Amino acid sequence: MPQSAILSGTTIVVVEDYYPDTLFGITQFLTRHGAKVFPSPDAFEGLQAVREHRPDIVLSDIRLPKRDGFELLRDIRALDAENGTNVPLIAMTAFGGFVIRARTIAAGFQAHLDKPFVPESLLAAIKSILRN
Repeated sequence: MPQSAILSGTTIVVVEDYYPDTLFGITQFLTRHGAKVFPSPDAFEGLQAVREHRPDIVLSDIRLPKRDGFELLRDIRALDAENGTNVPLIAMTAFGGFVIRARTIAAGFQAHLDKPFVPESLLAAIKSILRN
């Protein structure tokens, strides 16, 4: 049972490969807040989840195997062009700092979170983007 319904009716794709525990933890946290979450360990599965579930938002690690988060962003934007949508994305990365933050935002991510982050900052970023 969700601890709050703050994300009720929200579909989220989470793309994270670093630790299975991280993907599991983020998924559980968002689910407890009412979201329907589709976890993906790489960009290929993440793109497939976007195709299948048409999420309200995508959370993506930047450093992923084979295809990175920037390539995933471009793939999602191409899919958006086909479908007439514009799915917002949040970048999550352990390679933080001003330069990386500026690069992710310039590339088209709507927000950037430096890892490790507290779950409440993730929730705040999601809520901020969904309000816009």
